[in-house]
Amino acid sequence: MSKTLEYPFTAAKVRSLKLGHRVCVSGLIFTGRDKFHRYLFQGGKSPVNLADGAIFHAGPVMARKHGKWVVLSAGPTTSARMDSYMPRLIEQHKIRVIIGKGGMSDATRQACAKHGCVYLEAVGGAAVTVAQCVKDVCGVHLLAEFGEAEAVWALTVKGLRAVVAIDAMGRSLQKRVRQSSKRMLAKMLK
Repeated sequence: MSKTLEYPFTAAKVRSLKLGHRVCVSGLIFTGRDKFHRYLFQGGKSPVNLADGAIFHAGPVMARKHGKWVVLSAGPTTSARMDSYMPRLIEQHKIRVIIGKGGMSDATRQACAKHGCVYLEAVGGAAVTVAQCVKDVCGVHLLAEFGEAEAVWALTVKGLRAVVAIDAMGRSLQKRVRQSSKRMLAKMLK
């Protein structure tokens, strides 16, 4: 059974999610990759209000059809590349949801706990399926500066599926898996 998470992603909504919950995200989200995170980290002004919002670590493949942008594919990218920026950005911009793949660092986990944010892992390799969750492209920002893949796309999604990999209490699936693996390995080596 999946939990529904709808924009705006308030502290109360985010704190109700528990580690390992399957989630269906609906509403406004913003894509953001390396260049956008570095830009914000270095003091650039965000072209969008990220408070109670979501950053999707993705570089969607876009096309113009009938004068309108459409998403052809939108798979998550490796979140670890944005790790050094995330703790400060979570705090400064009041980000509540991060969507990506591959896990995030202990510093990001601690920032999630301190500021009420969750990290949701979406399935990698399912970019076309994720694109089908996009119901509207609401806008694009920093396209000229960053290029299509690195631009900030404002997307309305419905039913984007993910798993809570870091909850707002700071619990981490990756950390649990690592600990469990170490215990299993120690038993095997006895």
